[in-house]
Amino acid sequence: MSQILTANQAAELHKSILAYLSSINASQSSTTLREELQIGDAFDEATCKKYEGLLEKKWTGIARLQRKILDLEARIASLQAELDSAPSTSRSKQAHNPENWLPRPSPTYTFKSHRDAIRCIAFHPIFTSLASGSDDCTIKIWDWELGELERTLKGHVRAVSGLDFGGQEGHTLLASCSGDLTIKIWDPSKDYTNVRTLYGHDHSVSAVHFLTSTNNLLVSASRDASLRIWDVSTGYCVKVIRNNAWIQDISPSFDGKWLVSGGRDQAVTVWDSLTAEPKATLLGHEHDIECCIFAPPASYKYLATLAGRKVPPPADSSSEFIATGARDKTIKLWESRGRLIKTLTGHDNWVRGLVFHPSGKYLISVADDKTMRCWDLSQEARLVKIIDDAHGNFITCIRWAPLAKPDAVVETSNPTNGVPNFQCAIATGSADSCVRVFK
Repeated sequence: MSQILTANQAAELHKSILAYLSSINASQSSTTLREELQIGDAFDEATCKKYEGLLEKKWTGIARLQRKILDLEARIASLQAELDSAPSTSRSKQAHNPENWLPRPSPTYTFKSHRDAIRCIAFHPIFTSLASGSDDCTIKIWDWELGELERTLKGHVRAVSGLDFGGQEGHTLLASCSGDLTIKIWDPSKDYTNVRTLYGHDHSVSAVHFLTSTNNLLVSASRDASLRIWDVSTGYCVKVIRNNAWIQDISPSFDGKWLVSGGRDQAVTVWDSLTAEPKATLLGHEHDIECCIFAPPASYKYLATLAGRKVPPPADSSSEFIATGARDKTIKLWESRGRLIKTLTGHDNWVRGLVFHPSGKYLISVADDKTMRCWDLSQEARLVKIIDDAHGNFITCIRWAPLAKPDAVVETSNPTNGVPNFQCAIATGSADSCVRVFK
Protein backbone atom coordinates (compact mmCIF):
# COMPACT_ATOMS: atom_id res chain seq x y z
CA MET A 1 0.00 0.00 0.00
CA SER A 2 1.46 3.35 -1.03
CA GLN A 3 2.17 5.92 1.66
CA ILE A 4 -0.26 8.88 1.26
CA LEU A 5 1.01 10.93 4.18
CA THR A 6 4.49 12.29 4.59
CA ALA A 7 6.53 11.17 7.62
CA ASN A 8 5.74 14.38 9.49
CA GLN A 9 2.03 14.16 8.65
CA ALA A 10 1.89 10.55 9.80
CA ALA A 11 3.64 11.45 13.07
CA GLU A 12 1.13 14.25 13.71
CA LEU A 13 -1.78 11.88 13.00
CA HIS A 14 -0.40 9.21 15.36
CA LYS A 15 -0.01 11.75 18.19
CA SER A 16 -3.56 13.03 17.61
CA ILE A 17 -4.91 9.47 17.81
CA LEU A 18 -3.02 8.83 21.04
CA ALA A 19 -4.34 12.10 22.52
CA TYR A 20 -7.89 11.12 21.52
CA LEU A 21 -7.56 7.67 23.11
CA SER A 22 -6.18 9.27 26.26
CA SER A 23 -9.10 11.77 26.43
CA ILE A 24 -11.65 8.92 26.33
CA ASN A 25 -9.67 6.88 28.92
CA ALA A 26 -8.88 4.06 26.48
CA SER A 27 -5.57 3.34 28.27
CA GLN A 28 -5.16 -0.22 26.98
CA SER A 29 -5.64 0.81 23.35
CA SER A 30 -3.30 3.76 23.91
CA THR A 31 -0.56 1.51 25.35
CA THR A 32 -0.88 -0.99 22.51
CA LEU A 33 -0.72 1.77 19.89
CA ARG A 34 2.35 3.31 21.54
CA GLU A 35 4.12 -0.06 21.32
CA GLU A 36 3.14 -0.73 17.71
CA LEU A 37 4.09 2.78 16.55
CA GLN A 38 7.20 2.85 18.73
CA ILE A 39 6.30 6.18 20.34
CA GLY A 40 8.46 6.64 23.40
CA ASP A 41 8.32 8.70 26.56
CA ALA A 42 8.82 11.93 24.60
CA PHE A 43 5.05 11.90 24.12
CA ASP A 44 4.35 12.94 27.71
CA GLU A 45 1.25 14.39 29.36
CA ALA A 46 2.08 17.98 28.31
CA THR A 47 2.48 16.93 24.67
CA CYS A 48 -0.74 14.94 24.92
CA LYS A 49 -2.60 18.06 26.04
CA LYS A 50 -1.25 19.92 23.02
CA TYR A 51 -2.81 17.41 20.62
CA GLU A 52 -6.02 16.86 22.60
CA GLY A 53 -9.12 17.72 20.55
CA LEU A 54 -7.19 18.07 17.28
CA LEU A 55 -8.59 14.87 15.77
CA GLU A 56 -12.20 15.91 16.52
CA LYS A 57 -11.63 19.37 15.04
CA LYS A 58 -10.21 17.90 11.85
CA TRP A 59 -13.08 15.42 11.62
CA THR A 60 -15.82 18.06 12.00
CA GLY A 61 -13.92 20.40 9.66
CA ILE A 62 -13.94 17.72 6.95
CA ALA A 63 -17.69 17.22 7.42
CA ARG A 64 -18.32 20.96 6.99
CA LEU A 65 -16.15 21.09 3.88
CA GLN A 66 -17.95 18.08 2.41
CA ARG A 67 -21.30 19.82 2.89
CA LYS A 68 -19.93 23.00 1.31
CA ILE A 69 -18.54 21.04 -1.65
CA LEU A 70 -21.91 19.34 -2.20
CA ASP A 71 -23.70 22.71 -2.11
CA LEU A 72 -21.23 24.22 -4.57
CA GLU A 73 -21.47 21.22 -6.89
CA ALA A 74 -25.27 21.52 -6.91
CA ARG A 75 -25.04 25.23 -7.68
CA ILE A 76 -22.51 24.67 -10.47
CA ALA A 77 -24.75 22.01 -11.98
CA SER A 78 -27.72 24.40 -11.87
CA LEU A 79 -25.75 27.23 -13.48
CA GLN A 80 -24.34 24.88 -16.12
CA ALA A 81 -27.84 23.64 -16.97
CA GLU A 82 -28.99 27.25 -17.27
CA LEU A 83 -26.03 28.08 -19.51
CA ASP A 84 -26.59 24.99 -21.68
CA SER A 85 -30.27 25.87 -22.15
CA ALA A 86 -29.42 29.35 -23.46
CA PRO A 87 -28.81 29.52 -27.23
CA SER A 88 -25.16 30.12 -28.10
CA THR A 89 -26.14 33.12 -30.22
CA SER A 90 -27.79 34.84 -27.24
CA ARG A 91 -24.68 34.25 -25.12
CA SER A 92 -22.43 35.82 -27.73
CA LYS A 93 -24.79 38.76 -28.14
CA GLN A 94 -24.83 39.37 -24.38
CA ALA A 95 -21.12 40.11 -24.42
CA HIS A 96 -21.55 42.82 -27.06
CA ASN A 97 -25.08 44.13 -26.56
CA PRO A 98 -25.39 46.72 -23.76
CA GLU A 99 -29.09 45.87 -23.38
CA ASN A 100 -28.03 42.52 -21.91
CA TRP A 101 -25.09 43.84 -19.90
CA LEU A 102 -24.93 42.84 -16.26
CA PRO A 103 -22.16 43.72 -13.78
CA ARG A 104 -19.12 41.47 -13.56
CA PRO A 105 -18.44 39.66 -10.28
CA SER A 106 -15.31 41.73 -9.57
CA PRO A 107 -15.39 45.53 -9.30
CA THR A 108 -13.32 47.67 -11.65
CA TYR A 109 -12.52 50.11 -8.85
CA THR A 110 -12.76 50.07 -5.07
CA PHE A 111 -12.61 53.54 -3.52
CA LYS A 112 -11.32 53.74 0.05
CA SER A 113 -11.06 56.99 2.01
CA HIS A 114 -14.17 57.27 4.19
CA ARG A 115 -13.71 56.42 7.85
CA ASP A 116 -17.21 55.02 8.38
CA ALA A 117 -20.12 53.37 6.58
CA ILE A 118 -21.26 54.70 3.18
CA ARG A 119 -24.92 55.74 3.20
CA CYS A 120 -25.48 57.17 -0.31
CA ILE A 121 -23.92 57.74 -3.74
CA ALA A 122 -24.75 59.83 -6.84
CA PHE A 123 -23.31 60.20 -10.34
CA HIS A 124 -22.73 63.59 -11.96
CA PRO A 125 -24.97 63.68 -15.07
CA ILE A 126 -22.22 64.93 -17.40
CA PHE A 127 -18.74 64.54 -15.94
CA THR A 128 -17.11 61.37 -14.61
CA SER A 129 -17.66 62.41 -11.00
CA LEU A 130 -19.21 60.20 -8.35
CA ALA A 131 -20.24 61.55 -4.94
CA SER A 132 -20.43 59.41 -1.81
CA GLY A 133 -21.85 60.31 1.61
CA SER A 134 -20.91 58.62 4.86
CA ASP A 135 -21.53 58.26 8.55
CA ASP A 136 -18.21 60.10 8.97
CA CYS A 137 -20.16 63.31 8.09
CA THR A 138 -18.21 63.91 4.86
CA ILE A 139 -18.94 63.81 1.14
CA LYS A 140 -16.21 62.61 -1.18
CA ILE A 141 -16.01 63.27 -4.92
CA TRP A 142 -14.32 60.59 -7.03
CA ASP A 143 -13.38 60.32 -10.69
CA TRP A 144 -14.98 56.98 -11.41
CA GLU A 145 -13.28 56.56 -14.80
CA LEU A 146 -9.77 57.11 -13.42
CA GLY A 147 -10.41 55.63 -9.98
CA GLU A 148 -9.14 58.69 -8.09
CA LEU A 149 -10.33 60.79 -5.16
CA GLU A 150 -10.87 64.40 -6.28
CA ARG A 151 -11.91 66.18 -3.08
CA THR A 152 -13.62 65.88 0.32
CA LEU A 153 -16.57 68.12 1.25
CA LYS A 154 -17.12 69.00 4.91
CA GLY A 155 -20.11 70.87 6.30
CA HIS A 156 -22.57 68.41 7.79
CA VAL A 157 -22.15 67.58 11.47
CA ARG A 158 -24.06 64.28 11.40
CA ALA A 159 -24.15 61.32 9.00
CA VAL A 160 -24.78 62.17 5.32
CA SER A 161 -27.87 60.15 4.36
CA GLY A 162 -28.76 61.27 0.83
CA LEU A 163 -27.17 62.72 -2.33
CA ASP A 164 -28.39 63.76 -5.76
CA PHE A 165 -27.13 65.80 -8.71
CA GLY A 166 -29.56 68.05 -10.58
CA GLY A 167 -30.54 71.66 -11.17
CA GLN A 168 -31.02 73.78 -14.24
CA GLU A 169 -29.51 72.56 -17.49
CA GLY A 170 -25.97 73.83 -17.81
CA HIS A 171 -25.66 74.50 -14.07
CA THR A 172 -25.59 71.19 -12.24
CA LEU A 173 -25.77 71.25 -8.44
CA LEU A 174 -25.21 68.60 -5.78
CA ALA A 175 -27.77 68.26 -2.98
CA SER A 176 -27.00 66.44 0.26
CA CYS A 177 -29.03 65.72 3.39
CA SER A 178 -28.08 64.63 6.86
CA GLY A 179 -29.06 63.62 10.35
CA ASP A 180 -28.22 67.22 11.32
CA LEU A 181 -31.71 68.24 10.01
CA THR A 182 -30.29 70.19 7.06
CA ILE A 183 -30.05 69.97 3.28
CA LYS A 184 -26.97 71.50 1.68
CA ILE A 185 -26.50 72.63 -1.91
CA TRP A 186 -23.00 72.42 -3.40
CA ASP A 187 -21.88 74.02 -6.68
CA PRO A 188 -19.44 71.86 -8.71
CA SER A 189 -18.61 74.83 -10.94
CA LYS A 190 -17.28 76.67 -7.87
CA ASP A 191 -15.09 73.86 -6.52
CA TYR A 192 -18.13 72.39 -4.75
CA THR A 193 -18.68 75.42 -2.56
CA ASN A 194 -21.63 75.10 -0.20
CA VAL A 195 -23.84 77.79 -1.75
CA ARG A 196 -27.00 77.25 0.30
CA THR A 197 -28.30 75.39 3.36
CA LEU A 198 -32.00 74.54 3.60
CA TYR A 199 -33.67 74.45 7.02
CA GLY A 200 -37.19 73.29 7.84
CA HIS A 201 -37.26 69.62 8.79
CA ASP A 202 -37.71 68.83 12.48
CA HIS A 203 -35.77 65.56 12.45
CA SER A 204 -33.15 63.65 10.46
CA VAL A 205 -33.45 64.04 6.69
CA SER A 206 -33.41 60.58 5.07
CA ALA A 207 -33.27 61.24 1.32
CA VAL A 208 -33.14 63.97 -1.33
CA HIS A 209 -33.88 63.93 -5.06
CA PHE A 210 -34.24 66.59 -7.72
CA LEU A 211 -37.69 66.24 -9.28
CA THR A 212 -36.02 66.15 -12.70
CA SER A 213 -32.40 66.47 -13.74
CA THR A 214 -33.00 69.87 -15.36
CA ASN A 215 -34.99 71.96 -12.88
CA ASN A 216 -34.43 73.58 -9.51
CA LEU A 217 -37.09 71.71 -7.55
CA LEU A 218 -35.84 69.29 -4.92
CA VAL A 219 -37.83 66.85 -2.77
CA SER A 220 -36.70 65.64 0.64
CA ALA A 221 -37.95 62.96 3.03
CA SER A 222 -37.51 62.98 6.78
CA ARG A 223 -37.96 61.19 10.05
CA ASP A 224 -40.37 64.03 10.96
CA ALA A 225 -42.93 62.16 8.76
CA SER A 226 -42.97 64.81 6.04
CA LEU A 227 -41.89 65.38 2.47
CA ARG A 228 -40.80 68.87 1.48
CA ILE A 229 -40.38 70.35 -1.98
CA TRP A 230 -37.78 73.11 -2.24
CA ASP A 231 -36.80 75.71 -4.82
CA VAL A 232 -33.02 75.48 -4.56
CA SER A 233 -32.51 78.75 -6.46
CA THR A 234 -34.18 80.66 -3.61
CA GLY A 235 -33.87 78.20 -0.73
CA TYR A 236 -37.60 78.37 -0.01
CA CYS A 237 -39.78 75.38 0.86
CA VAL A 238 -42.67 75.59 -1.61
CA LYS A 239 -44.69 72.58 -0.44
CA VAL A 240 -45.02 70.32 2.61
CA ILE A 241 -46.56 66.83 2.33
CA ARG A 242 -47.51 65.18 5.62
CA ASN A 243 -47.27 61.45 6.23
CA ASN A 244 -47.97 59.43 9.39
CA ALA A 245 -44.53 57.83 9.93
CA TRP A 246 -40.81 58.22 9.34
CA ILE A 247 -40.18 58.34 5.57
CA GLN A 248 -36.95 56.52 4.71
CA ASP A 249 -36.91 56.85 0.91
CA ILE A 250 -38.44 59.01 -1.78
CA SER A 251 -38.18 58.81 -5.58
CA PRO A 252 -39.73 61.00 -8.29
CA SER A 253 -41.06 59.84 -11.65
CA PHE A 254 -38.93 60.76 -14.67
CA ASP A 255 -41.07 63.85 -15.38
CA GLY A 256 -41.32 64.91 -11.72
CA LYS A 257 -45.13 64.73 -11.67
CA TRP A 258 -45.30 61.86 -9.18
CA LEU A 259 -43.48 60.82 -6.04
CA VAL A 260 -43.26 57.42 -4.37
CA SER A 261 -42.26 57.16 -0.71
CA GLY A 262 -41.86 54.43 1.87
CA GLY A 263 -40.84 54.13 5.50
CA ARG A 264 -41.54 52.88 8.97
CA ASP A 265 -45.30 52.40 8.52
CA GLN A 266 -44.59 49.51 6.07
CA ALA A 267 -46.67 51.31 3.44
CA VAL A 268 -45.64 52.72 0.06
CA THR A 269 -47.46 55.88 -1.02
CA VAL A 270 -47.74 57.45 -4.47
CA TRP A 271 -48.15 61.25 -4.35
CA ASP A 272 -49.13 63.90 -6.88
CA SER A 273 -46.22 66.34 -6.56
CA LEU A 274 -48.33 69.27 -7.79
CA THR A 275 -51.33 68.88 -5.47
CA ALA A 276 -49.54 67.00 -2.63
CA GLU A 277 -52.43 64.51 -2.63
CA PRO A 278 -51.88 60.74 -2.27
CA LYS A 279 -52.78 58.81 -5.40
CA ALA A 280 -52.47 55.27 -3.99
CA THR A 281 -51.19 53.30 -1.02
CA LEU A 282 -49.40 50.00 -1.62
CA LEU A 283 -49.73 47.54 1.25
CA GLY A 284 -48.04 44.15 1.44
CA HIS A 285 -44.60 44.39 3.00
CA GLU A 286 -44.27 42.97 6.50
CA HIS A 287 -41.49 45.29 7.69
CA ASP A 288 -40.12 48.81 7.14
CA ILE A 289 -39.61 50.00 3.57
CA GLU A 290 -35.97 50.70 2.70
CA CYS A 291 -36.16 51.68 -0.99
CA CYS A 292 -38.75 52.47 -3.67
CA ILE A 293 -38.49 53.52 -7.33
CA PHE A 294 -40.69 54.04 -10.39
CA ALA A 295 -40.06 51.70 -13.31
CA PRO A 296 -38.81 53.41 -16.51
CA PRO A 297 -40.96 53.23 -19.66
CA ALA A 298 -38.43 50.83 -21.21
CA SER A 299 -39.57 48.15 -18.73
CA TYR A 300 -43.31 48.64 -19.30
CA LYS A 301 -43.59 45.85 -21.89
CA TYR A 302 -42.11 43.31 -19.46
CA LEU A 303 -44.02 44.48 -16.40
CA ALA A 304 -47.27 44.71 -18.37
CA THR A 305 -46.88 41.01 -19.24
CA LEU A 306 -46.27 40.19 -15.58
CA ALA A 307 -49.38 42.17 -14.68
CA GLY A 308 -51.49 40.28 -17.22
CA ARG A 309 -51.97 43.26 -19.52
CA LYS A 310 -52.19 42.62 -23.25
CA VAL A 311 -50.92 46.08 -24.19
CA PRO A 312 -48.20 48.00 -22.29
CA PRO A 313 -48.93 51.54 -21.13
CA PRO A 314 -47.75 54.45 -23.30
CA ALA A 315 -44.13 55.50 -22.81
CA ASP A 316 -45.10 59.05 -21.86
CA SER A 317 -47.00 57.78 -18.81
CA SER A 318 -44.58 58.21 -15.91
CA SER A 319 -46.08 56.34 -12.97
CA GLU A 320 -47.29 52.96 -14.16
CA PHE A 321 -45.16 50.50 -12.17
CA ILE A 322 -43.15 50.59 -8.95
CA ALA A 323 -40.49 48.41 -7.32
CA THR A 324 -39.96 48.37 -3.55
CA GLY A 325 -37.51 46.69 -1.18
CA ALA A 326 -37.94 46.19 2.56
CA ARG A 327 -36.57 44.77 5.77
CA ASP A 328 -38.76 41.71 5.23
CA LYS A 329 -36.03 40.61 2.74
CA THR A 330 -38.38 40.83 -0.25
CA ILE A 331 -38.74 42.95 -3.38
CA LYS A 332 -42.23 43.68 -4.62
CA LEU A 333 -43.39 44.82 -8.06
CA TRP A 334 -46.59 46.86 -8.16
CA GLU A 335 -49.00 48.59 -10.45
CA SER A 336 -49.04 52.18 -9.21
CA ARG A 337 -52.78 51.96 -8.48
CA GLY A 338 -51.99 49.52 -5.68
CA ARG A 339 -52.12 46.00 -7.14
CA LEU A 340 -49.22 43.70 -6.27
CA ILE A 341 -47.81 42.03 -9.38
CA LYS A 342 -45.05 39.83 -8.00
CA THR A 343 -42.90 39.25 -4.93
CA LEU A 344 -39.21 38.46 -5.49
CA THR A 345 -37.52 36.39 -2.81
CA GLY A 346 -33.88 35.40 -2.50
CA HIS A 347 -32.10 37.96 -0.36
CA ASP A 348 -31.21 36.81 3.16
CA ASN A 349 -31.32 40.25 4.79
CA TRP A 350 -32.75 43.76 4.41
CA VAL A 351 -33.09 44.91 0.80
CA ARG A 352 -31.40 48.33 0.72
CA GLY A 353 -31.26 49.47 -2.90
CA LEU A 354 -32.90 48.96 -6.30
CA VAL A 355 -32.11 50.13 -9.80
CA PHE A 356 -33.73 49.31 -13.15
CA HIS A 357 -31.48 48.48 -16.09
CA PRO A 358 -31.79 51.32 -18.65
CA SER A 359 -32.92 48.78 -21.25
CA GLY A 360 -35.84 47.95 -18.96
CA LYS A 361 -35.06 44.24 -19.06
CA TYR A 362 -33.53 43.80 -15.61
CA LEU A 363 -34.00 44.91 -12.03
CA ILE A 364 -30.85 44.91 -9.88
CA SER A 365 -30.95 44.83 -6.08
CA VAL A 366 -28.48 45.05 -3.21
CA ALA A 367 -28.97 44.07 0.42
CA ASP A 368 -27.46 43.59 3.83
CA ASP A 369 -26.60 40.02 2.82
CA LYS A 370 -23.61 41.54 0.90
CA THR A 371 -24.96 40.38 -2.47
CA MET A 372 -26.05 42.04 -5.68
CA ARG A 373 -28.85 40.21 -7.49
CA CYS A 374 -30.09 40.59 -11.07
CA TRP A 375 -33.70 39.78 -11.93
CA ASP A 376 -34.76 39.27 -15.57
CA LEU A 377 -38.14 40.94 -16.10
CA SER A 378 -38.45 39.33 -19.55
CA GLN A 379 -38.45 35.91 -17.82
CA GLU A 380 -41.12 36.66 -15.21
CA ALA A 381 -38.54 38.37 -12.99
CA ARG A 382 -36.41 35.24 -12.63
CA LEU A 383 -33.18 35.57 -10.67
CA VAL A 384 -30.45 35.20 -13.32
CA LYS A 385 -27.29 36.40 -11.59
CA ILE A 386 -25.92 36.67 -8.06
CA ILE A 387 -22.73 38.51 -7.18
CA ASP A 388 -21.78 37.10 -3.78
CA ASP A 389 -19.66 39.20 -1.44
CA ALA A 390 -19.93 42.26 -3.67
CA HIS A 391 -18.79 44.07 -0.51
CA GLY A 392 -17.34 42.97 2.79
CA ASN A 393 -20.33 44.27 4.76
CA PHE A 394 -23.93 45.46 4.31
CA ILE A 395 -24.52 47.04 0.88
CA THR A 396 -26.46 50.23 1.53
CA CYS A 397 -26.93 51.89 -1.88
CA ILE A 398 -26.69 51.43 -5.64
CA ARG A 399 -26.76 53.81 -8.63
CA TRP A 400 -26.47 53.39 -12.40
CA ALA A 401 -24.07 55.61 -14.32
CA PRO A 402 -25.70 58.51 -16.26
CA LEU A 403 -26.58 58.49 -19.94
CA ALA A 404 -23.58 58.67 -22.26
CA LYS A 405 -25.38 61.06 -24.60
CA PRO A 406 -28.68 62.33 -23.17
CA ASP A 407 -30.26 63.04 -26.58
CA ALA A 408 -29.30 59.78 -28.26
CA VAL A 409 -31.12 56.47 -28.40
CA VAL A 410 -30.06 52.96 -29.23
CA GLU A 411 -32.58 51.02 -31.26
CA THR A 412 -33.98 47.88 -29.67
CA SER A 413 -35.64 44.95 -31.38
CA ASN A 414 -38.70 47.17 -31.54
CA PRO A 415 -37.72 50.11 -33.79
CA THR A 416 -40.47 52.29 -32.33
CA ASN A 417 -39.18 51.97 -28.83
CA GLY A 418 -35.61 53.21 -28.41
CA VAL A 419 -33.79 53.11 -25.10
CA PRO A 420 -31.32 55.68 -23.80
CA ASN A 421 -27.70 55.39 -24.91
CA PHE A 422 -26.48 54.40 -21.47
CA GLN A 423 -23.13 53.55 -19.97
CA CYS A 424 -22.56 50.06 -18.62
CA ALA A 425 -21.45 50.92 -15.09
CA ILE A 426 -22.93 50.55 -11.62
CA ALA A 427 -21.70 51.99 -8.32
CA THR A 428 -22.45 50.59 -4.87
CA GLY A 429 -21.72 51.78 -1.34
CA SER A 430 -21.38 49.72 1.79
CA ALA A 431 -20.97 49.65 5.53
CA ASP A 432 -17.41 48.46 4.81
CA SER A 433 -16.62 52.16 4.09
CA CYS A 434 -15.92 51.40 0.43
CA VAL A 435 -17.46 52.56 -2.83
CA ARG A 436 -17.19 50.11 -5.71
CA VAL A 437 -17.69 50.59 -9.44
CA PHE A 438 -18.67 47.59 -11.57
CA LYS A 439 -18.15 47.94 -15.32
